[in-house]
Amino acid sequence: MGYGSTIEYLAAAARAVVETTGLLPHVNPGVMLAQEVAALRTVSVSLGLMLESVSDRLCQKAHVHFGSPDKVPAARLATLRRAGEQSVPTTTGLLIGIGESKRERIETLVAIRELHRRFGHIQEVIVQNFRAKPDTKLACAPEPDLEELLWTVAVARLVLGGKMNIQAPPNLSAGHLEAIIAAGINDWGGVSPVTIDYVNPEAPWPELEALSRHTARAGKTLVERLAIYPGYAAARGKWLDAKLHAPMLRLNDADGYARSDSWETGKSKDLPAELATRPRSTGGSRHSSDAITKALQRERLTALEIVTLFAARGEAFWQVVDAADRLRKEIVGDTVTYVVTRNINYTNVCSYKCKFCAFSKGKLSENLRGKPYVVENDEIARRAIEAWERGATEVCLQGGIHPVFTGETYLNIVKTIAAAVPKLHIHAFSPLEIWSGAATLGLSIEGFLSELIRAGLRSLPGTAAEILDDGVRAQICPDKIKTAQWTRVVEAAHRLGLRTTATIMFGHVDAPENWARHLLRLRGIQERTGGFTEFVPLPFVADESPIYLKGHARRGPTLRECILMHAVSRLLFGQFLPNIQVSWVKMGAKGAAACLRAGANDLGGTLMNETITRSAGALHGEEMPPRAMETIICDIGRTPRQRTTLYGEVAKQRRQASLDARPLMPTQARPAAEFFRSTALDI
Repeated sequence: MGYGSTIEYLAAAARAVVETTGLLPHVNPGVMLAQEVAALRTVSVSLGLMLESVSDRLCQKAHVHFGSPDKVPAARLATLRRAGEQSVPTTTGLLIGIGESKRERIETLVAIRELHRRFGHIQEVIVQNFRAKPDTKLACAPEPDLEELLWTVAVARLVLGGKMNIQAPPNLSAGHLEAIIAAGINDWGGVSPVTIDYVNPEAPWPELEALSRHTARAGKTLVERLAIYPGYAAARGKWLDAKLHAPMLRLNDADGYARSDSWETGKSKDLPAELATRPRSTGGSRHSSDAITKALQRERLTALEIVTLFAARGEAFWQVVDAADRLRKEIVGDTVTYVVTRNINYTNVCSYKCKFCAFSKGKLSENLRGKPYVVENDEIARRAIEAWERGATEVCLQGGIHPVFTGETYLNIVKTIAAAVPKLHIHAFSPLEIWSGAATLGLSIEGFLSELIRAGLRSLPGTAAEILDDGVRAQICPDKIKTAQWTRVVEAAHRLGLRTTATIMFGHVDAPENWARHLLRLRGIQERTGGFTEFVPLPFVADESPIYLKGHARRGPTLRECILMHAVSRLLFGQFLPNIQVSWVKMGAKGAAACLRAGANDLGGTLMNETITRSAGALHGEEMPPRAMETIICDIGRTPRQRTTLYGEVAKQRRQASLDARPLMPTQARPAAEFFRSTALDI
């Protein structure tokens, strides 16, 4: 085929796999030179080389490795060392029952341990039992019995420690899987749904459902992983070639495991079968019960307990969901609220460079959805009047940070709406807009907020929070306000009597540890001020987001993660923040219903003109009319209630106007021609 070596051919095959399928190659190339390790590192996420045994005795005449130079322990150890020197996540292991002694098994494990202590690259150790093959010299050799396998697994766990991933192939020990788990493994290795085990063709792979049942009977939960383990995926800058970051991120979840379904934020209408309804209990994992008990007793959770709840899968996932729903019922009952509101995004021109945002426009982002625009004040007034006529009690305003806007711009927008519709609640301006507006006028945060209150502002959206962890912010919005600045604006608003929402935007480069810090910070603010009206999880919509298109972020959270965000926030916030809102724009009707069953009690706003999420690629529409809202709520057996921004009652005339609303008139905006480009640029 024109290749100079087997390794050269293997590298080409692996490259083709990545480029044409997006699958992640794990290569098993045998003994290699340093340059061969380097070549395969650019096209694969991990490599495997079984050490088998460090016994030189087995290479002598009449023993199993005689005449096989690649089986010489020194050659295999050298390749494993080269992989470590080049930071390649590596699988290795030992083969038992080939004539080695128990002492030699221990020596092999110790050799692996020493390599890992030096380089940290051994991601998995396999304990594999020899199977006799017809037409070989060992066709009649005895195979190791179950006791030998269990002893070796247990010793491997003791020698290698609790953090090492230890595997035993499930097809080679059918009927004994629970015992092998009890001996100390935490991984079943590769289980193929489309091929046989070519090394052991007589031993069929177990069906995944059966493997899941056996795992559950042992008190564990079966979770699919990638060919690169989570710890190595999280530190991808060290362990993975840059060209493989994007393919890996497209396939992994927030914990670094494989995405469990194809559901996507803002796009998917149907739910995966395993999350649509609760399956019959399997008696599986119980690891989250202590944290759940603590939450139900209204005690404050620690960061570690929050992370534990986010890790819940299988039966434990449903335990978290059930507990959150129970706590929701205790705190707010069976009523689900929503507000009739109109979104007005008055400009999409922004001087900030948030890497997740597909809405904002500047000279480098015109090739994303839409053209740069500005909505003039007379059009803002027209939209506010129309919203009032359609039954709205609130208008919500947010926009980009236009480089020529000042605090006066924001004040004039508020004054315009207050003059046009005095009874309409003005819910406007994120903490970033407040910070920016105050700076342009040379006012303190408190001073600028006071001016806005006098102009007619009644509450703030708690957006621009993203993740309140500056390590994450440095990656996704490096020039935006920091965590302390966001907190300062929100607490200043609360002191002045302005209520705000609280949000999180998750599912990009973040992890449960970051979510825990964010949620605890919000709870701390709420304990000090009591100023949050509701908590709103905002799942990241990836499709048109620059950070995703560049291959630097995941493709949004999984559905499991979205449901858990609502459930865990309910368990953490308890009575301190009783309203948990689900975003129908992000979740869709069925996804929203799933979150309402997992602790949420508010369906947010009807919106009328949703643009920010649609700019990122969401498909769930611009408006959710009241009747559609109430259908979602009634279909899950709950009671709908139209509310005001601050959760008050809505007058009957307002509700009737919302039910009788006429179609929206077309909106207008002035093109911001100064931000156009004649030619779109690559992102």
